[in-house]
Amino acid sequence: MMKTILVMNGPNLNLLGTREPEKYGDKTLADLEALCSETAKKHQYSVNFFQSNHEGQLIEKIHEAGKLFKAGQLKGVVFNPGAYTHTSIALHDAIAGVGGLPVIEVHISNVYAREAFRHQSYVSPVAVGVLAGFGVAGYSMAIEALVARP
Repeated sequence: MMKTILVMNGPNLNLLGTREPEKYGDKTLADLEALCSETAKKHQYSVNFFQSNHEGQLIEKIHEAGKLFKAGQLKGVVFNPGAYTHTSIALHDAIAGVGGLPVIEVHISNVYAREAFRHQSYVSPVAVGVLAGFGVAGYSMAIEALVARP
């Protein structure tokens, strides 16, 4: 059975392609999914995608991912929590709570070149790595990093 990588996107990422293209580019969520699938396929992985504007749904998906990881069915998670990055202790606790699930935090824009409130991440302390500012290519880089992990 081919292992899977979960790519999760938080609030407002369903608006990619039309939302502030000067910050987020012109690629849509569908374009992003195609890029991730192509990158994963090169390494014989499949990708499951999940996007939600609701914090609780993201938490439930992390809990599910933790179970799949422990069962050997999931390699890890590429996660762009969107604005929840800066506000959600609950997402931090969910990732910490499932224990051992490799999560790579991804941001399309360079959050450190933006408003000061975006400089704080509650996800980073429980992520195995963080990529920010590389546009949608950051997702491919994150998949490559997960695949390279033992």
